Amino acid sequence: MNFIRSERHDRPQAYADEGRLIRIREVPLVPAASIAGRALVTVVAIMTFLAALTACTAMFIADAAQGWTHSIAREMTIQVSPVDGHNLDTETAKAAGVARGFPGIAEVKPFTKAQSEALLQPWLGSGLDLSQLPVPRLIVLKLDSGRPLDLAGLRKALNDKVAGASLDDHHFWLRRLAIMADTVVVVAAVIFVLVLIAMVLAVGFATRGAMAGNREIIEVLHFVGAADSYISRQFQRHFFRLGLRGGALGGVLAIVVLFLSGAVSAWLRGTAGGTQAQVMFGSFELGLKGYIAIAVIAGGIAVTTGVVSRVIVFRHLRKLG
Repeated sequence: MNFIRSERHDRPQAYADEGRLIRIREVPLVPAASIAGRALVTVVAIMTFLAALTACTAMFIADAAQGWTHSIAREMTIQVSPVDGHNLDTETAKAAGVARGFPGIAEVKPFTKAQSEALLQPWLGSGLDLSQLPVPRLIVLKLDSGRPLDLAGLRKALNDKVAGASLDDHHFWLRRLAIMADTVVVVAAVIFVLVLIAMVLAVGFATRGAMAGNREIIEVLHFVGAADSYISRQFQRHFFRLGLRGGALGGVLAIVVLFLSGAVSAWLRGTAGGTQAQVMFGSFELGLKGYIAIAVIAGGIAVTTGVVSRVIVFRHLRKLG
């Protein structure tokens, strides 16, 4: 059996069997359209959709956490608790005066009694008489980014001059926010890896199924001298196209879902639940960074699909000898 290779193409055109030249039809080694191919497109689309949602959600939370951190880092709070024998309004005014005298503080905003009680409504509900409760007064300090603040000196001055005053620099909350943001990133990375593993397994099964359906042709081409790179490249191109279609479909679905989520979030912005969701996740606006991330995920999944199929076919051909 003599193998004849074309000078113009990198694939075999014919082989000689028992003195006769039998031409191989110019058909794809892997069928362009099949039930297995459509199923793989669906699987890749679902995996891309989940990966894109996971990545964008992690981005939203990370950006929101960065905004929280920046906001909290530029603020401090003085809490003035009621003390027997001292007027709470007088002590609050004294604490505000002490804070205004320190360089590094740009703004001092004392909360009134009504404002302080309003802060408790989300936990205690509205319509309650809080006049008999020892509700402390809060003073919000805005820091001046261009001037350093003597934190130890401010804390000592408050302790010496104001009864019941304590300074909160929010370091505890900053640590909690950092831990939460890092946890979200780690969970998103784990989910992304699991999605990628599931997709690789699906591509592997689909590739082996396509090879089983074309086993005789592959073996004939291999034994008559067709290069392994040619055979594996046919599978790579086929599965890359499937991965590209599935990745594009999943990416578009993710963009639509995130766009609708942003519209719903904007519609609910005035409600308590909508405000909390916006504080937690941001405004659900993808922006250029979000679109680039989805495009990279879809393209990366398509490339991974093609590479995985090529590797599997290569290993199979090496075993044939």
